[in-house]
Amino acid sequence: MSKSRFRFISTVAFLVFTCFKVSGQTTMPDVLIKNSLKDQLKYIEERTRIYENYRAIREDMFQKLKGNISDTLLSANRKIVILNITASGLKQTIDSLNSTMETTNTRLENITRTKNSISVLGLEVNKVTYNTIMWLIVIGLTAILALGFMVFKRNLSFTLNIKNELSELKDEFQTYRKTTREAREKLSMDHFNEIKRMKGG
Repeated sequence: MSKSRFRFISTVAFLVFTCFKVSGQTTMPDVLIKNSLKDQLKYIEERTRIYENYRAIREDMFQKLKGNISDTLLSANRKIVILNITASGLKQTIDSLNSTMETTNTRLENITRTKNSISVLGLEVNKVTYNTIMWLIVIGLTAILALGFMVFKRNLSFTLNIKNELSELKDEFQTYRKTTREAREKLSMDHFNEIKRMKGG
């Protein structure tokens, strides 16, 4: 008998011995029915023996554990499929929300730009620039108006002085004219009297 065949027979005998040893435990343990896979594997690990790298386990327990693992994997796969579908739906929702957010941001930028600008002669001018230009125009017009008022006041004063001087000159001229006329009349009268006197003499 070869050494490998002896080892095989010894292993089978150990398995059979182990199975006979636990043959009184034909009922399925609660841990394989109610607990998690981790607990079930721990239970199998603690309740079975290793002989020459082989672990002896009852067939019904093995089939139950196999079924539990299959059910768990199937349930996990279903959850993965559902999560993938949910993730795909969420991705579409996120893409839609991102697109909506980009559109909203664009509209907000346009509204902000429109709010902060004024259309002047068909050109969009920033409100700050527009207000600066308008205040400069107002200040310039105010300065021109003040300068014009000062020039007008000076000219008015100059005109009144000229008018007064003209009035005084006119009065002087009238006085001079009157005096000259009286002097001429007196001279004519004296001349006439002198002629008359010379003729009478």
